[in-house]
Amino acid sequence: MLEPDAFYEEYPPEKLEDELPERPISSLRDIQHLYGRLYTLATAGGGEYAAYLTPDQANDLVGAEESLIVVRVDLSGEQPELADPPIRIAQYTDDHVDKICHCYYFNRGSGIDHSITHRSGKNKEPERLGKYAADRLTRWPTEDAVTKVAQQHDEGCIIDSLAQIGERDDVLDTLRNRIEDDLGGKRTSLITVKIKEDEESDYKWPGEVPVLNDAMRAQKLHKLVSKGEATNSVGQATDLITGEVCRTVGTAQDPLNYFLGKQMEKFPGLDPDEAWRSHPISEDGAVTLMNAEEFVDACSYRTFNADVYYLPYFLGRPKPKETYKLYSALHGVAQADDMDPVQQFYDRFGEHEDEFEGRLRFYVAAVMKHQMSRFDVYGETLNGRLHYPTEVGKRHEQVSGSWVFDDDDARNEERTSPMPSHEEWPLTNGGNPRGRVADGRYLYATFPFTDEDTDATVDDERIDVHVSILAGDPVPRGQLVSAYVERLLDWDGDDVPEFQIASQFAQLCALENANLVTTDAGDTESHLIDGPDYDTMQSDAARTDGGTVALDRTEKLESFIDQTDGLDNPERRGAFLIGALVGQVGTYQQAYHDRSTTVIDQYPIKSMTKTKVKRITQEVIDKDVVYSRESAKKGSNINSTMYKEVTNGIVETMAEKDPDVWEISTDDLRFYYALGVTYGMNDRSTNQDAENSDADTDDTIDTNE
Repeated sequence: MLEPDAFYEEYPPEKLEDELPERPISSLRDIQHLYGRLYTLATAGGGEYAAYLTPDQANDLVGAEESLIVVRVDLSGEQPELADPPIRIAQYTDDHVDKICHCYYFNRGSGIDHSITHRSGKNKEPERLGKYAADRLTRWPTEDAVTKVAQQHDEGCIIDSLAQIGERDDVLDTLRNRIEDDLGGKRTSLITVKIKEDEESDYKWPGEVPVLNDAMRAQKLHKLVSKGEATNSVGQATDLITGEVCRTVGTAQDPLNYFLGKQMEKFPGLDPDEAWRSHPISEDGAVTLMNAEEFVDACSYRTFNADVYYLPYFLGRPKPKETYKLYSALHGVAQADDMDPVQQFYDRFGEHEDEFEGRLRFYVAAVMKHQMSRFDVYGETLNGRLHYPTEVGKRHEQVSGSWVFDDDDARNEERTSPMPSHEEWPLTNGGNPRGRVADGRYLYATFPFTDEDTDATVDDERIDVHVSILAGDPVPRGQLVSAYVERLLDWDGDDVPEFQIASQFAQLCALENANLVTTDAGDTESHLIDGPDYDTMQSDAARTDGGTVALDRTEKLESFIDQTDGLDNPERRGAFLIGALVGQVGTYQQAYHDRSTTVIDQYPIKSMTKTKVKRITQEVIDKDVVYSRESAKKGSNINSTMYKEVTNGIVETMAEKDPDVWEISTDDLRFYYALGVTYGMNDRSTNQDAENSDADTDDTIDTNE
């Protein structure tokens, strides 16, 4: 394959212009066709037969000893004969590529290649290579598609003559014996022929004999019209790619495994031979699509037991300037083996995306393979952009690096941050998770695992949301929250998964800020949710202390609630405050009463339902009152309850809307309850020299009893 600079030299703008499609890119087929065309130009060059050749399938043989076996045939006499000597064994070089016109059969099994040139398996014995050489005269000339060409072609007698030689056992024995004698041992080789047509001509390579190339083309096309139960799926129709009426085929191979014959049960009454009517592709176009496989596969990666395709293209008709950039990117990702394609394309285009005036797009889809070669296509879109995963990474970094997660932020001078963070939980530690967003690990850390760890499942929401992020398609908040809660309920440990909850919360905020979350569809039309802005402080929730911004416990709670958009809803806010009180009281029980079982253990996430809200709330408030009185008797300066700011908030919220008529979903209730528990467990003073703790300090005279 040509390096990008060599590609430019070989195809300057005026030459490349002639090779590019005349129609705008508007479908997956258009993208695949462009990829296939670029791959063909970079490997086999231009020309009538270029799309059918597979020079890259023998790249590993270039320069290898005894890697080319040439059977020499003389047709200049009264009858066709092997020449003297009948074979030449040489080193395969770049100079041979255009001469031998090799067309590899990718699914050949024990069959033979489409071209008269054949590639052997790896390290074959000389006896086996002798058989392959004999097949050039026995099997290949007698293939149905080849004999049909011979009957209609002006040079058909050349193929007939090869077949005549193949009928003579003595000649075949001579050929096989000579190869066994001349080869130095096991080899991986290309086996081809050179033909002397008459006394005046030299021995010609296959590339110099048109009938051999026409037969090769026919042999390959034959496989595109006969597959599975289809025997001749071909007819005149409008080509999906060019829009021209021509001979089309219906069972073409496809790098993404669309339109498979084994999915016939999905279409009762379908006649496979009539497949060309529903999916017509010209013969040459079908072959070009197959050539796209190298680039298409390079632009894919595996995550969640599915193959995700991320295919770049430029809107409109391909232009040389943009096509050079596209080829360079495709070449780069095809050569790389240690980086996912999304990251590769960001490195190439991310900093210069504006230069393309919004024309750079990506086809995005996830394909799940099941047994018996059946495939499901997920979340297909042509409107993917680098901006989407990049923006999510940027927004996540802003959230996890804000005062909500960063204990070192000046606003957390007196108290810990609302959410915990840890270096081993990357979604909480302030870094940019763009790479994780791109390859799927971003959701792997927060979404539930599937029942089948190895097989793909169509109900794996991670795939659905991952493709939506890459494509910029907003996801309903309820879908995210339900997935988060399912993951929390699957938690194996006895403790609260506080870092898991913090990771989910950071992710939800980031997706909201990236305009990728909508309200749930209900009686009104869904709309995008504006995420939180934790970069700023509410002026009425901040105070100046020695030139730094600090929060006491009440101010911290008020600021967090005010700046978290989900807590605008009184029901979610109520669930959060109940959880916060559970977290605070439970932490107090463990610290001051050495309780092995606390209210955190008594009221786990799965126990929280709307029917239990009042009971759980009352029981926890009662415990807060009891512990507050105990502390007061011991001399603590408490005139109310220890966590007055939380209990007051609960009372106010429940007064606003009675829990008996809450409309919040159980998943929403549990998620924001879990968020509150995490908040409460993480709510501590950072002043190590303070004489009094949270449990025994209260400067107010209000009562909550």
